[in-house]
Amino acid sequence: MNVHEYQGKEILRKYGVKVPSGKVAFTVDEAVEAAQELGSSVVVVKAQIHAGGRGKAGGVKVAKNLEEVRTYATEILGKTLITHQTGPEGKEVKRLLIEEGCDIKKEYYIGLVLDRATSRVVLMASEEGGTEIEEVAEATPEKIFKEEIDPVLGLMPYQARRIAFNINIPKELVNQAVKFMMGLYTAYIEKDCSIAEINPLVVTGDGQVMALDAKLNFDANALYRQKDILEYRDLEEEDPKEIEASKYDLSYISLDGNIGCMVNGAGLAMATMDIVKHYGGDPANFLDVGGGATAEKVTEAFKIILSDPNVKGIFVNIFGGIMKCDVIATGVVEAAKQVGLEVPLVVRLEGTNVDLGKQILNESGLNIIAAESMADGAEKIVSLVK
Repeated sequence: MNVHEYQGKEILRKYGVKVPSGKVAFTVDEAVEAAQELGSSVVVVKAQIHAGGRGKAGGVKVAKNLEEVRTYATEILGKTLITHQTGPEGKEVKRLLIEEGCDIKKEYYIGLVLDRATSRVVLMASEEGGTEIEEVAEATPEKIFKEEIDPVLGLMPYQARRIAFNINIPKELVNQAVKFMMGLYTAYIEKDCSIAEINPLVVTGDGQVMALDAKLNFDANALYRQKDILEYRDLEEEDPKEIEASKYDLSYISLDGNIGCMVNGAGLAMATMDIVKHYGGDPANFLDVGGGATAEKVTEAFKIILSDPNVKGIFVNIFGGIMKCDVIATGVVEAAKQVGLEVPLVVRLEGTNVDLGKQILNESGLNIIAAESMADGAEKIVSLVK
């Protein structure tokens, strides 16, 4: 789960991580009022969307008076920002962060991420702050420093100190930087983050070490124990189909293709998408109904796929183990009848109760094309869609 920058900063502030003073605004008048309350000679007007690259897209403006705040707020609110993370469709700006200006002396990058190869959290840092870390990794990888963190001991002060020296934090501010990193790590662990990225971390003219930006992502599987984080969820930033899928505990991710896929098991779902691509098709989604799906759950999954206007055909690929083929078949038939199926449907069933599942499909009276294998199914649905 993602949160907005201002929400991330609210969380970090509780852990002693220094951030600029700021207020969220939903209207132009609120933005001007927030700037007045801050009383700063320079105010930054920032678009709040769940995507990076806002500055390059015109979503971050520096205002030197209240009139400029009004002008920039009017310009940004309601604008569709297109960044490298939003895709070509972009995202509409519905809220702003009005933040006090900052006397920036030097910019750095600090980030915490889980390294799945070692199953450990890694602290990454670079003195090339303000630019995409991917660009730094490609052009000057020697400028990225890493500390692998022992899960039992946690981030040790000497590790944070070593990072501070490696990225050339001024000597007199090293202790402050260490405190910053320790607070960031504590927030990362206690709040079940998957990413905590500060870009840029800045050193100011008056000797402050501060997070000028903050990107926090949270592990959705841990939200049951993070009720306060769940309250930050902005449904307007999420795909409506993904929101609906989450209500039924379905693993669904919307893509930009035209072949809807319904599969049981994440590995099989990925393999299904690969084989659809192999035969020249484009998946419209990733959808794993899971091992213990009911007919009702399958019905809802089917409805979600069909709610995508881009879907021109559906490929159901089930290998029944815990998940029984007859349950899937019943759900598919029920959903097809409820929504009025008008696109080609190819179904491949194997495993537990496969004969019963095929019987249910055959007797449904629906125009369902049976596939003998995964490859056969992919080839058929691609051909039918084309």
